[in-house]
Amino acid sequence: MSLRKFTRRAFLVGSAVIAGGVAFGVYTVRRDPENPLAEDLPEGAATFNPWVLIDAQKVTLIAPHADKGQGVMSVQAALLAEEMDLDWGGFEVSFGSPAKAYWNTALGDDSVPFRASDDSRLARVARGGADIAFKLLGMQVTGGSTTVPDSFDKLREAGAMARETLKAAAARRSGLAVADLGTESGAVLLPDGTRIPYTELAAEAAAITPVAAPALRDPSAWRLLGQPMQRLDIVEKSTGTARYGIDLAVEGMVHAAVRLSPHRGVVLSYDDSAARALPYVRQVLQIPGGLAVIADNSWHAMQGAEALEVEWAPAAYPPEQAGHWQRLADSFTEDALDRTWRNDGDVQAALPADAPAAEVLAAEYRSPYVAHAPLEPLSAIVRVDDAGVEIWSGHQMPREVQKAAARATGIEPEQVRFHNHLIGGSFGHRLEPEFISHASAIANQLRGTPVKLIYRREEDFATDFPRHIAMGRGRGAVRDGQVVALDLQIAAPSVTRSQMGRLGIPAAGPDNQIPAGAWNAPYAIPDFRVRAYAAEGLAPVSSWRAVGANGAGFILEGFLDELILQAGADPLAERIRLASDPVARGVLEAVGKMSGWDGVLPKGRGRGVALVESFGVPVAEVVEVTATEGGIRIDKVFVACDVGPVLDPVNFENLVQGGVVFGLGAAMNCEITYAGGAAEQTNFDSHEGMRLYQCPEIHVQSLGQAAKIRGIGEPPVPPTAPALANAIFAATGQRIRELPLYRHIDFA
Repeated sequence: MSLRKFTRRAFLVGSAVIAGGVAFGVYTVRRDPENPLAEDLPEGAATFNPWVLIDAQKVTLIAPHADKGQGVMSVQAALLAEEMDLDWGGFEVSFGSPAKAYWNTALGDDSVPFRASDDSRLARVARGGADIAFKLLGMQVTGGSTTVPDSFDKLREAGAMARETLKAAAARRSGLAVADLGTESGAVLLPDGTRIPYTELAAEAAAITPVAAPALRDPSAWRLLGQPMQRLDIVEKSTGTARYGIDLAVEGMVHAAVRLSPHRGVVLSYDDSAARALPYVRQVLQIPGGLAVIADNSWHAMQGAEALEVEWAPAAYPPEQAGHWQRLADSFTEDALDRTWRNDGDVQAALPADAPAAEVLAAEYRSPYVAHAPLEPLSAIVRVDDAGVEIWSGHQMPREVQKAAARATGIEPEQVRFHNHLIGGSFGHRLEPEFISHASAIANQLRGTPVKLIYRREEDFATDFPRHIAMGRGRGAVRDGQVVALDLQIAAPSVTRSQMGRLGIPAAGPDNQIPAGAWNAPYAIPDFRVRAYAAEGLAPVSSWRAVGANGAGFILEGFLDELILQAGADPLAERIRLASDPVARGVLEAVGKMSGWDGVLPKGRGRGVALVESFGVPVAEVVEVTATEGGIRIDKVFVACDVGPVLDPVNFENLVQGGVVFGLGAAMNCEITYAGGAAEQTNFDSHEGMRLYQCPEIHVQSLGQAAKIRGIGEPPVPPTAPALANAIFAATGQRIRELPLYRHIDFA
């Protein structure tokens, strides 16, 4: 692909990505954003960069990535504490305030149309251009499994800068050379054993220019990183004392609940008399897209919202689910072609349209809409007054919170103060700022009074922007016991254009999330083509844990399994043979050893394997199942992956295991279907995850061979569905090409 063509067509946030240095000037691009901690810095306090604040009482570490239960508050703190020689827990942690300084440096990798293993000059230029764009936009985002790769270098550098600057302050005080000083347990250590705590040096360190480009500790000297750590939040979360956004209270606040259009339309008419007649309802307010009820507590507000009678404008998408599938089926046209993402060999010659059915295998796969469905429903506290807006909630994009509140209130974003908090699950749900807009619109009508908005569970489901729907059509051929040709077409709505459009960020060009997990598959099939088709006029969608790799990964790995078995080959051995990337080949070989793949299983039992790469991480999974009289029982899951160095082995294993459980539950049971323009599933009883008694043994191994450090929050999810479906086929002979699997088979 030419650089000109790449700039014009292929990147989703615009050509400023490549031309950043030209369009904005080299100085603008290179200049680092201002340190937000330096604003109103108390006397005697010191800050060396946006992540470290020290005063006479304590050391505060800033962990700007949102913690949704994945443990990133702890890993960010560990990266800083490692270089600062702080004892574990001997500091406070804050999420900080929204700021451009916290732009995510790792977003560029997965937002350009190049495979993660592609280290060509063009790929490097594209990623560098993407970094420029995200820096200039100040994209403070937690998502895409980017927390660790974003934080790994810059937080260690920030900690080392603080350490060396504190040593310089101690050298001034003592008259000793910096080289003669050490650090230990939050103090500078003099040669005679004297310890000067960092807190005693804060005032002196504040007067010193921070030491630039300090040397980082060699990994062999790490005390915290790479070792099992107890997460900083684990005691509070285990004892029920952790305070999530939904637990917060502000003096004098009132409670609100909303009724929003389940069709994403507008209010045509409404009758609020029944709601107003309830003794505990104070007001009914109109807000964009719906109505809000104000009451003395959240339960009463929700009852009032339920009592509203509303006529909504019809949906702009097909009202019935069959229409959604039909629209996907109609999208396999040249006009809807988003991009040919992979075109190895000559698929046209290998798989001619008039080839006999006996020579070409063809199949269609389907992946449904799925709700995010976190345990903590959407909530926020907002106060609007003459001084500005103040917000308490949990969100993955703090600066978008400021913008959303500003739009809803007419107040400048700089006048919006946002206090980020622990989030009780998200899976992408809290990348959307719509609930902040609603809470701000309500508070704007009640100026001076704090408003706490909590969505009813039914409202949370009904107005969710779900995981996107996808349909895949595959054709393939085998020869001499090998897969030799594969042509895959995938139709789906563009999640990136849908989501970015709601944020007001232009998104032009092909969307790599439609074929993610398929086009970047590390397989050297001689004739291999992947085309993506952008379906229009469907329900608005959003990022869901691992985004496009879920649907496309299920489609590719299911169809590839069919081809391998048609060739008479072993599903694992043929994937290993096809694997063109040594890291991917390594995780396949590892998962084979872990699972004892070569062992023979008795009748009624089966193993399935799948390999899906997402966010640069190849993950291979083997699922073992047993066909019982009560249905399919999932016995064991083996997971091999490679993210480079693992910073916390315990949390890493837990994240992988949690991803497997999350992915299996969704594959088994979860979907959103539409009837009358509204989602039919509105609570966990109709969108059910995996039950505790169904949970299998989950074994995890990380190889640590990848050249670049990656994140693991999302990559374990996509292989679960195809590995499970392939295992069901091995145990029963039933090939299931549609999710959720419960539509075709029972689970014990």
